[in-house]
Amino acid sequence: MSDFQLYLQLGFSHITDVKGYDHILFIVALCAIYRVTDWRKVAFLVTAFTLGHSITLVLATLHLISYRTEVIEFLIPITIVLTCFLNFFHQSTEFRTQKEPKSPLRYPMAMGFGLIHGMGFSNYLQSLLGKEESIVVPLLSFNIGLEIGQLLIVGLLLLVNFLVLEIIEVRKHNWNLIISGIVLGIALTLIAGSEYVKGF
Repeated sequence: MSDFQLYLQLGFSHITDVKGYDHILFIVALCAIYRVTDWRKVAFLVTAFTLGHSITLVLATLHLISYRTEVIEFLIPITIVLTCFLNFFHQSTEFRTQKEPKSPLRYPMAMGFGLIHGMGFSNYLQSLLGKEESIVVPLLSFNIGLEIGQLLIVGLLLLVNFLVLEIIEVRKHNWNLIISGIVLGIALTLIAGSEYVKGF
């Protein structure tokens, strides 16, 4: 197996690993308000998040920025909580034929929160790069692996939303509140259990 394939697989495994579910929770919160028919909006959101975490993944791996790990582990669930709160105030449309209200705040928010998540990704990547002479290929392939995994998660979420909203016919606003509420509860437990909070 080449280095490219190895780090591609590691990036994919890292974001899809249920043990590191904080990143998955953020993606769930980000996509909670959308139908399958909103896939273009979701694609733009994911691109904004990708851009954000790619920037800090590169900077942190190259040791151009430094940070305290416990602070990042505290901030990641904070990004989830804030996204859930934004979802609570979103005015959902109940029919596929209606246009979803614009939510321009979500795009810069996704990119800004991506910057924080990128530092979380870099912790894992840095632990793998100790013996590598060049980090260009590992960094690129790891990031691509992350994106493939992320797109898989987004696709599964949109499929679940389709089944719930179109087949079971749950009201979109209610489904948003259910999903965002569950994710919010889990994120709050992550905050309470973080080393940063325990340090106070």
